[in-house]
Amino acid sequence: MHMETVDRFRTAVEGRDADALGPLFAPEPRFFSPVKFAPFEGRAMVLGVFRVLLRRVFDDFRYVGELHGTAETEAGAAADSHLLIFRAVVGGKRIHGIDLIQLDDDGLIAEFTVMVRPLSAVTAIGEAVHAGLVAEALLPSGT
Repeated sequence: MHMETVDRFRTAVEGRDADALGPLFAPEPRFFSPVKFAPFEGRAMVLGVFRVLLRRVFDDFRYVGELHGTAETEAGAAADSHLLIFRAVVGGKRIHGIDLIQLDDDGLIAEFTVMVRPLSAVTAIGEAVHAGLVAEALLPSGT
């Protein structure tokens, strides 16, 4: 188990330290969002999404639980997998969610999946992330 990566990830997110996340990700990570069918891919884009989430989207973000075991990745391989359960506020709405972190053989984050509820939270997060990615010049303004 590569708990150190997950512990460092959790510390960085709870401290809103987006810059500390870079070394924790595999060279070509994939981020599966609840609002977009295709994943965000590549280190620059995935780290950009985290910058937006930590600096522009979530208020009162905190992890409230953690589970770990083995689960199949999107690519079909068994991976060291960790669930971090969180609560936060987005646009004044209380949300509840789960981060699924799947590590590669080097102990780096290869796949990251977010699930949130309720549906209104998914909508609010989608709008805020899109606006943030445009503001960070990671997406063109016409998308």
